[in-house]
Amino acid sequence: MLKAKIAPSMLSSDFANLASEAQRMVDSGADWLHMDIMDGHFVPNLTIGAPVIESLRKHTKAYLDCHLMVTNPLNYVEALGKAGASGFTFHVEVTKENWQELVQQIKRRGMRPGVALKPGTPVEEVYPLVEGDNPVEVVLVMTVEPGFGGQKFMPEMMEKVRALREKYPSLDIEVDGGLGPSTIDAAASAGANCIVAGSSIFGAPEPAVVISLMRKSVGTAQGQLDDGR
Repeated sequence: MLKAKIAPSMLSSDFANLASEAQRMVDSGADWLHMDIMDGHFVPNLTIGAPVIESLRKHTKAYLDCHLMVTNPLNYVEALGKAGASGFTFHVEVTKENWQELVQQIKRRGMRPGVALKPGTPVEEVYPLVEGDNPVEVVLVMTVEPGFGGQKFMPEMMEKVRALREKYPSLDIEVDGGLGPSTIDAAASAGANCIVAGSSIFGAPEPAVVISLMRKSVGTAQGQLDDGR
């Protein structure tokens, strides 16, 4: 059975206290810390880069799950590898010509490669990256338009998750956008096992309760999916 990985989105944290916020999430049961890197070009927002990852790495051993909403992800590989990023997820929309080289560079720098797709991108576009000689290890299905936190979950994106899970039973499938107690079951039952959640965790009186609820939902759904195979 695939392991649930709950990844609080640090975009919703108090950036002035990033190290203590990261520790608070780990203490609450987080498996990964999701780091949104935006360049102000691929998406309109501008967030953090390698210097912040490097600073945070000095204060945590947690898996830093970096999601690059950038136009030229190849330009970020060396710096993020040196900074201590754990995962490097790039967007398929900007890497159709060079993804093989990109995946190779990510692995060479000791990071785990992943590919993300926006809501308007057909799921079939990531299949070659999962099936290639040097495949990605995570597929991130955006359940909101990338760029800003606090958006509403798009349930129609679950068709993509279902298609991926049916085709790749052992793949880490991640969802990001609008995930919380009211939407986790839809994502988990479709087959997602890696859950990114920002405001629903950071805004909760007890983040550990929300993380535990999400983990339980994924575990139950994965058990049912295994039984159905």
